[in-house]
Amino acid sequence: MARSRLSSWTLLFTLAVLFGCFIIPGATVKHENFKKCAQSGFCKRNRALADDVSAKGSSFSSPYELDATDLHFENGQLTGTILKTVSHDQKVKLPILISFLESGVARVTVDEAKRMTGDIEIRHGSQARKERYNDAESWVIVGGTDLSKSATLSTEAQDGFTTVLYGPDNAYQAVIRHAPFSVEFQRDGQTHVQLNNKGYLNMEHWRRKVEAVEGEQEVLGVQEDESTWWEETFGGNTDTKPRGPESVGLDITFSGYNHVFGIPEHADSMSLRGTRGGNGNHEEPYRLYNADVFEYELNSPMTLYGSIPLMQAHREDSTVGVFWLNAAETWIDIVKSKTETQTHWFSEAGQLDVFVFLGPSPSDISKKYGELTGYTQLPQQFAIAYHQCRWNYVTDEDVKEVDRNFDKYQIPYDVIWLDIEYLDDRKYFTWDPLTFPNPIGMEEQLDESERKLVVIIDPHIKNQDKFDISKELKSKDLAVKNKDGNIYEGWCWPGSSNWIDCFNPAAIKWWISLFKYDRFKGTLPNVFIWNDMNEPSVFNGPETTMPKDNLHHGNWEHRDIHNVNGITFVNATYQALLERKKGEVRRPFVLTRSFFAGAQRTSAMWTGDNQATWEHLAASLPMVLNNGISGYPFAGADVGGFFHNPSKELLTRWYQTGIWYPFFRAHAHIDTRRREPYLIQEPFRSIITEAIRMRYQLLPAWYTAFHEASVNGTPIVRPQFYVHPTDAAGFDIDDQLYLGSTGILAKPVVSEEATTADIYIADDEKYFDYYDYTVYQGAGKRHSVPAPMEKVPVLMQGGHVIPRKDRPRRSSSLMKHDPYTLVVVLDKNGQAEGTLYVDDGETFDYQRGGYLHRRFHFDGSSLVSEDIATHGSQTSAYLKTIASVRVERVVVIDAPKEWQDRTTVTVIEDGAKASTSASLEYHAHDVGKAPYAVVKNPNVGISKAWRIEF
Repeated sequence: MARSRLSSWTLLFTLAVLFGCFIIPGATVKHENFKKCAQSGFCKRNRALADDVSAKGSSFSSPYELDATDLHFENGQLTGTILKTVSHDQKVKLPILISFLESGVARVTVDEAKRMTGDIEIRHGSQARKERYNDAESWVIVGGTDLSKSATLSTEAQDGFTTVLYGPDNAYQAVIRHAPFSVEFQRDGQTHVQLNNKGYLNMEHWRRKVEAVEGEQEVLGVQEDESTWWEETFGGNTDTKPRGPESVGLDITFSGYNHVFGIPEHADSMSLRGTRGGNGNHEEPYRLYNADVFEYELNSPMTLYGSIPLMQAHREDSTVGVFWLNAAETWIDIVKSKTETQTHWFSEAGQLDVFVFLGPSPSDISKKYGELTGYTQLPQQFAIAYHQCRWNYVTDEDVKEVDRNFDKYQIPYDVIWLDIEYLDDRKYFTWDPLTFPNPIGMEEQLDESERKLVVIIDPHIKNQDKFDISKELKSKDLAVKNKDGNIYEGWCWPGSSNWIDCFNPAAIKWWISLFKYDRFKGTLPNVFIWNDMNEPSVFNGPETTMPKDNLHHGNWEHRDIHNVNGITFVNATYQALLERKKGEVRRPFVLTRSFFAGAQRTSAMWTGDNQATWEHLAASLPMVLNNGISGYPFAGADVGGFFHNPSKELLTRWYQTGIWYPFFRAHAHIDTRRREPYLIQEPFRSIITEAIRMRYQLLPAWYTAFHEASVNGTPIVRPQFYVHPTDAAGFDIDDQLYLGSTGILAKPVVSEEATTADIYIADDEKYFDYYDYTVYQGAGKRHSVPAPMEKVPVLMQGGHVIPRKDRPRRSSSLMKHDPYTLVVVLDKNGQAEGTLYVDDGETFDYQRGGYLHRRFHFDGSSLVSEDIATHGSQTSAYLKTIASVRVERVVVIDAPKEWQDRTTVTVIEDGAKASTSASLEYHAHDVGKAPYAVVKNPNVGISKAWRIEF
């Protein structure tokens, strides 16, 4: 459609708005741009329902009952119909399907019969679909849905109830009450999760826009507010609602649980707070509605850039969870008592689709959720190293100079990034001919050190007739439409823009074609992609995003799919990087700002536009940890803070914190001072350099943790409750973390002028300072650890073998054939164990056995390396490439006193003709520190089976 000409006034106004986007305001987030619950019709209605039901107490009669005559159980599924009474002579049919999965997960889905059959009318002549959105599953669920073969109806069912036995050894029960409808999920005879036991179930059924039928309200027992049923206005934008009110709501109670975690993304504590007021609680519900929130505030339930509707409840002996599969705007209320945590979920549209996990451990939740939505990707090795970014490096020569300076000051880094200023007139897939005339030369210099370049590509396409990509987007009909079915036009960085609609398979195919080397000219294989602004961010849209009555492929309204929109774009970009050149298959790297459940399969994320304050530094830890336990562990925050200029102390402490983010990137706003590490004055430059080098030193441990996450869903960095699930004193702790299964416990300094850090130790194992082996021991107490400016407070838990590479290099790829150091941290029984995972760090050959996976075990007299890999067609070829890689040192911490007179150890390597010896140095302990021993050059292959006997 031809775009109408803007009036001069409109153009000036728009330019003013865009100019304002480049200026850092003195205030934080503009609350008037984003809804509170009272300004959201469906949120207000569902909260009012909860208030009304609670006020009525036992006198409230729920209008929802299960039709007992229509129940049918077969092949692990219970089907039936919920009847909703809306008047004396009208009942709405709501088909229900309860699926009991082989994994032990249960799934409850409720839909609306009239809308399933299309027996409704759409207002305003809208082309919107009549069904409730039922396709989120296709973007989110990738497995784990096999139906249980053993689930059975209980023979002890009572009148008014149906009970299904399922799960391992049929130890789980779903007790389904018919009238009023509710479900209790039990494990070993104990109730853990209850659906609708408070009576907040609410499926706003379709109705014509007519005057209310007399008597309807009396039957429901709830006075409904109709003011926002048919349209809703906020911030000068009117949302037409062609299908009328259609929200879904449900109360979910965790019986016996006081801590709930998850539902990222929020800048809040990891243990979620109550939302109905009171001391330390929020007044607003937690909101999930992906949005571009400028300078977001902390300690808030306010929505941010991404959303994962997974919540888990934890207590000393159990972890359970629920996953609310709904892509529409969602709010969650939390009310806690001494005996339970009551949650109330409500979404604007879509089906009611809830997965229930009965644990019983945090790792069980991670694994089962990962089976459903996919485990995190195993990225290329470079992606877990250090990334250097700002808005913006201004020329290709600027990039090359930054690259040279990192080498000059011997600071390792792997990736440099380009924000939007590299583009020609904000047109994606182009280069500014004046400032980036030779991108190939720039990329070739980076490649000399095996470094990478990441460039930003967003979903908004500059609306310009002479721009080929814009012309193709429109001529091929691949853009998002407005409510009238015409191509939607909004405003973002390029000015007037259109948005690619990646719900359209043809749009995905076209998007993939744009990344071919002959199409995206100026790119080499070491170029990767950053997807930003994909909530989507629309500067002149309602709540800085797209109108809800816009239309996507298949005529789904944007309200139906908003939260999943971002990952459709990321998935397309991931696929595009896979197919850049035939025969050249490397693991893609994509960073996204917007995300939903399932995004972990294709991307990393960061916490968005944070601020250079101590408070934002502190908030980054619970935000990253919360993402990790919610199935998306490849997470980080902008090191140094995006907005404003950090002090040297803050910047230094942020680097010391950032080395513990799985995604480790420094980033800064265009108006901030340059702050590359080599520009910082001494002693801060050297301290930052040492922190970065520590990240590189531990890359073998990090990569092993990433691999573990990719096969079983465990977080890469783990909060206290996850590692010590029976220690109630640690459930609130979200400012210290464990690195994978390594036993490394870090407590970053996040407060100004601090010289010590209090590290909480849950167990009675010995912990050792990472640097000088000072011993800390004492369960259930905090230990004061020295934390001068030059030190990152890090302890090592006894019982672990930690793999390291101690030779500093310019980039991680240059470390591939460096020798290993194994740090053996003995526990109180004189034992230790650890693993190492290695592959080529680039290709997918590991999926065909092209990797190394070793277990190291120390039992008091010997250290043994054994193969735990599953071999495949690529195993032999890969092992040949690393046959020369050796172990150069073994450090044994808390070495037995009887070793002090020994000078050698015996080394036996598989395949060797005879045993050899290696030198042993014993270091007696100082006061408060552990003795340690060093085996120098045992000369064993990292890929071989071997034994070192002490």
